[in-house]
Amino acid sequence: MNADGPVVNVHVLFFAKSRELANTPRSKVDLPTEITASDLLELLVSKFGLTPIRDNLILAHNESYIDNLSERILFKEGDELAIIPPLSGG
Repeated sequence: MNADGPVVNVHVLFFAKSRELANTPRSKVDLPTEITASDLLELLVSKFGLTPIRDNLILAHNESYIDNLSERILFKEGDELAIIPPLSGG
């Protein structure tokens, strides 16, 4: 990873289709302490092979949904990031 500043270790939780694609229910990843939501999304998609659902993912940081991809996310050591794909309904 090409981080300019400090890096922290963040817990990543995968749900539904993202869990299937990442092949794990959880992981840990080193992230910059500050990153835009769009850069974060791209990083997670490439690291965990989530390209098929990239355009439909919802990210949540410490149980708060990230609504705006231009938002700057501030991470602290041990923070939690959830990757939530679209829920299939009928």
